[in-house]
Amino acid sequence: MSTEELPEPVAARPWRVEDGPRPRVWVWPSGDRPAVEVWSNGRWRYAPITARQDWADGRTMYQVEVDLRGDTSTGVRLYQWPQPGLRAAHGTRSARPSDGT
Repeated sequence: MSTEELPEPVAARPWRVEDGPRPRVWVWPSGDRPAVEVWSNGRWRYAPITARQDWADGRTMYQVEVDLRGDTSTGVRLYQWPQPGLRAAHGTRSARPSDGT
């Protein structure tokens, strides 16, 4: 798929009680986060992953910090993985994220 045909990814809504059991949440230290790139306004935007959520229904969500407009106004978005308009940027040096335990 060419970038001219690439749709922007759809942001997900946060988990709700009616979604079933709470997702398992993984976080990385701020200096060692993996990242994705988000297709927005005709460009790939770098987006560090702040958390991964594994939902009970099998979905994986990534919470990212991203500047969607390219004007330094960074916001937090939640995206289901995988989907068009998202691609891996890089991994992390950490062996594993932390679930707080």
